[in-house]
Amino acid sequence: MAELRLGPLLRYVDGSSATFWVEASRPCTAEVRCADGTRGEARTFQVAGHHYALVPVSGLTPGTTTAYEVRLDDVPVWPLPDSGFPPSVVSTFDGQAVRVTFGSCRWAAPPEDEKDPVGPDALDTLAARIAGAPEGERPDVLLLLGDQVYADEVSQATLGWIAARRGLDDPPGHQVADYEEYTRLYYESWLDPEIRWLLSTVPSCMIFDDHDVIDDWNTSASWVADMRATPWWRERILSGLMSYWVHQHLGNLSPRELSEDLLYAAVRETPDGTDVLRAFSAQADADPASVRWSYRRDFGRVRVVMLDTRAARVLDEKNRRMIDPGEAQWLREQALDSPGSYDHLLIGTSLPWLLPPLIHDAETWNAALCEGKRGERWARFGEKMRRAADLEHWAAFPSSFEALTEFIAEAGSGDGAPATVCVLSGDVHHAYVAEPTWPGSVQPAARVLQLTCSPVHNSIPLHIRLGFRFGWSGLGRAIGHRFTRHGRCAHPPVEWRRAGGPWFGNQLMTLTLHGRSASLRLDQARALRGGGARLETVEESVLTT
Repeated sequence: MAELRLGPLLRYVDGSSATFWVEASRPCTAEVRCADGTRGEARTFQVAGHHYALVPVSGLTPGTTTAYEVRLDDVPVWPLPDSGFPPSVVSTFDGQAVRVTFGSCRWAAPPEDEKDPVGPDALDTLAARIAGAPEGERPDVLLLLGDQVYADEVSQATLGWIAARRGLDDPPGHQVADYEEYTRLYYESWLDPEIRWLLSTVPSCMIFDDHDVIDDWNTSASWVADMRATPWWRERILSGLMSYWVHQHLGNLSPRELSEDLLYAAVRETPDGTDVLRAFSAQADADPASVRWSYRRDFGRVRVVMLDTRAARVLDEKNRRMIDPGEAQWLREQALDSPGSYDHLLIGTSLPWLLPPLIHDAETWNAALCEGKRGERWARFGEKMRRAADLEHWAAFPSSFEALTEFIAEAGSGDGAPATVCVLSGDVHHAYVAEPTWPGSVQPAARVLQLTCSPVHNSIPLHIRLGFRFGWSGLGRAIGHRFTRHGRCAHPPVEWRRAGGPWFGNQLMTLTLHGRSASLRLDQARALRGGGARLETVEESVLTT
């Protein structure tokens, strides 16, 4: 009899359809039955000995909430027997208010009987709050902006499991080596009871960042060359892309996109899709421009354009780009499609566009050094610094920073301009709000903001906290200007101020968007003295009315 190994995850939802992701223990037919009589089913497909299905359900009524169950070969497997959680539901959109909750960087929480070294998990705490008041407020969608798993920083429990299947003395040692070990990361993260229930009842959109593969993934051409020279990297990168496609990417797609996806069809049509998916991943690694991990979602009059800022890079030092030309053109087409048809444009990028000014200037200076503007010796120094200090955000790709800045101004201007253009990011293990202005230019009609929120469940050393705070200071700005003068860097086309933060802790941001109004809330997970945790609101602000 087939058993439910992982899931269900409620992924895509619109006004009348939804998709549900599951992993089963053996080949079977997965079925979702909703309480309103709608249903859908899909046969599992196989990758590396694992059996998955993405079940589409259509015919749902807009603006309704209905409970559902999952069956494998007609045997009920979800909800779990004696579950202490409310029924899992699917809530369709009605075109009214949209709540978007987002964050990034989540280490899997330890079991409840173990001390959590980085404090309570914000997603766990969100799940507990929703479960305690199932008729109350909940997000319409979760945007998970990278580092959903950490392939290079595994838990002690996972390390013990890895040690039992292979030696730790051989590379990559204490890190994940192959697809099977990746599946362990997803089990550890998504079988957490609170997370499992939360992801079964709140739709989610996801994108990778570096730790989903390895720290500093694709930071530079020389980094890629060094990694490809190791005996273990090829298996790691192929397994990382394969597991991301299965566990995260597929659920980002709409039912129509899935029906048109040739790779998805090929994997489902063969008894074992491993070789097909492996060949795709090898092509994606060899020629990143041949694959698109970015995607677009519309939630009523809210448009989300999620960018791949890891795999889509161009790394030639003389022509560095955060996203390749095809990706940049795709961004324009998606964001500017049907002007006036949306009130809010949300650009998801795991890496922040606007950083504390000192850090921005340091990254721009470092890019100039690595390009060779101060000579070969400085270039070698710059590459070492880039890797050691993670200098790889939009500022480290100056031409891409300028292009994105110009595009955001364009998207926020003209007839039919949205009320807001918000760049949603994570990565930097703290939260802040930054607001730009365009010196000497007509300002966009839309309010433009950088909204950064991280981590969901992780930590940040004290010296890094102090550095981020100092980066916003007047003295920090002055030091940054000295860096850019030394690097002979052009002034950025935009200036920005800190409009909120920095905030440190395990946290989530929520945008509430209704018509042309927008408000922002930051919640942090706080431990309670008697045990447990709760979400505490530390910032609320109205962005537009």
